[in-house]
Amino acid sequence: MITGIDHIGLEVKDFDATVRNYEAIFGVTPNWRGGATGWKHAWFQFGNMALDIVAADGDSEAADAIRNEIATFGEGIFGLGFSVPDREDATLLCERRGLQFTAPHETMSQDAEGHQRRWKIAMMKRASGNGVALFVVENKPDAARWPSAPAKFGGASVHALDHIVVQTPNAERAVALYGGRLGLDLRLDRANEQWGARQLFFRTGGAVVEIGASLKAAPSDAKDKFGGLAWRVKNPEAARARIAAAGIDVSEVRKGRKPGTSVFTVRSGTGGVPTLMLSGND
Repeated sequence: MITGIDHIGLEVKDFDATVRNYEAIFGVTPNWRGGATGWKHAWFQFGNMALDIVAADGDSEAADAIRNEIATFGEGIFGLGFSVPDREDATLLCERRGLQFTAPHETMSQDAEGHQRRWKIAMMKRASGNGVALFVVENKPDAARWPSAPAKFGGASVHALDHIVVQTPNAERAVALYGGRLGLDLRLDRANEQWGARQLFFRTGGAVVEIGASLKAAPSDAKDKFGGLAWRVKNPEAARARIAAAGIDVSEVRKGRKPGTSVFTVRSGTGGVPTLMLSGND
């Protein structure tokens, strides 16, 4: 059913500044800028998913809805979209597994030259997504694929998402949703007393949905929350120097938790998203 992550959406207040910052962080340019009544966006396409930066535009019901979401949930990740070959088949199967959706819809974006892009989407009700916004996006197997965003700096540019983090107060509930109902591949279930956390790694389409749960608190029915994003870069030292030179606050490069990896943290310019860069070629 689910073949990978289609895109992750960010809602931000200062659109122009956030897009400029992500161009500097990624070392790539967005391969689509457009919008429709009440909203505008910049789309960064990578090999295994896309990041979509969205902001309100003007005064309208759609613009007010985005502003209200930011007021309620804050800037940052507002939704995680999964790629499916057929929207209707996917939603039907999910509904048979107990998940509920709002009415399916088609989103249209138009750029400055009048070109259009369209997405067939079905949004899951937040209660079914354990409190976070999950949705499916139709990508027919024979449909043309988006080209990756043009890289400016070779191995010092980001080329893929490694993982997205979802924080949960109930790990077994997350297993039921992501593994059972959505059918993602649970590759690792690890409890680490030193970190005080249990981590679940669900792989899909070359990226990972990492579920984090505290070992210090009893499971509860509280809502899940989106955590951060981790991106792959082939040359983390060069990437760190490049991003720092652009005026963005970054940590020093350090050894990653996975043997043989190097990582560093991006501390500013991310639109409220905790962001990690790590070495990786695939």
